Amino acid sequence: MAAPRSAVGATLGVVAAAGVAALAWGTLVERTMFGVRSEAVAVLPPRSRPIRILHLSDLHLAPWQSKKIEWVRSLAALKPDLVVNTGDNFSHDDAYDALEFALAPFAGIPGVFVNGSNDYFGPSVKNPFSYFSGPSRNPSTSPRSAVPLDTARMENYFENSLGWVNLNNAAESLEVAGSRIEFFGVNDAHRNWDKLGTLPGAIDDLREELAASDSPEYTAVTIGVTHAPYQRVLNSFVTNGADVILAGHTHGGQVRIPFGPALVTNCDIPRHQAQGLSLWHHARSTAILNVSAGIGTSIYAPIRFACRPEAVLVTLEPSNIGYS
Repeated sequence: MAAPRSAVGATLGVVAAAGVAALAWGTLVERTMFGVRSEAVAVLPPRSRPIRILHLSDLHLAPWQSKKIEWVRSLAALKPDLVVNTGDNFSHDDAYDALEFALAPFAGIPGVFVNGSNDYFGPSVKNPFSYFSGPSRNPSTSPRSAVPLDTARMENYFENSLGWVNLNNAAESLEVAGSRIEFFGVNDAHRNWDKLGTLPGAIDDLREELAASDSPEYTAVTIGVTHAPYQRVLNSFVTNGADVILAGHTHGGQVRIPFGPALVTNCDIPRHQAQGLSLWHHARSTAILNVSAGIGTSIYAPIRFACRPEAVLVTLEPSNIGYS
């Protein structure tokens, strides 16, 4: 027996109202419910001092986003030993001053960074439903509609004003909280700008340089840094000895079913690893993987649902425990 038209109409009305409420929540409330996710990983040698890493990703900053800017500035109160920025800092072509103001409290704190595509080009309008068919198709060159950004200005600020190290297809080491950390990273893998074939040589050169200097040769931990966590990048990082990998790009799915995995990742990482701490296995080796859900969104898709914006405080701790 068919349901009365009045009952069908009432049901459709409830569904429509729920949809409107969810949209309002995601665009007006949850999108600015900034929070800090705290994680601890036991990867340092015994008796090492813990190292507090503030992982920032996907700020997608626009100049009018004062609440986001002030919240990012407030994160300096966490007193991190190291800042790792995994890219996509811009969502507007006039956000340079806003970004510099947001990150100014971190000047003098050691840091490293890699770039995402939104550090090179401003955002463009896209059909959000296209993400359900797979990762967005971004060529290695910019689309004609994209606005080129002043990447050199951003990198100059990061390197010379904040004192951060550029890890785009590069390797470097830093002494942090009494431990020497080895880093390597790649440029945006989403646009195929990662040069994985150059990493082994860059790492070898770094170790040769350390061996020839007065610096301690012993490295407490090795960290791989990428914007987009494509499987080819994660596999390469594990092969090259990463103990910990930090990534962003996925926005944690951005719109999720509550308590469920991400619906989309905009790359080929499994959906259940699109946010949070997990293990990445490859060729009988393992690294600890942290994927940040990110702080912002594109100005053309300003919504988050069941996926709050986040920075991540990852504390490296001493332990004899091994991961396998």
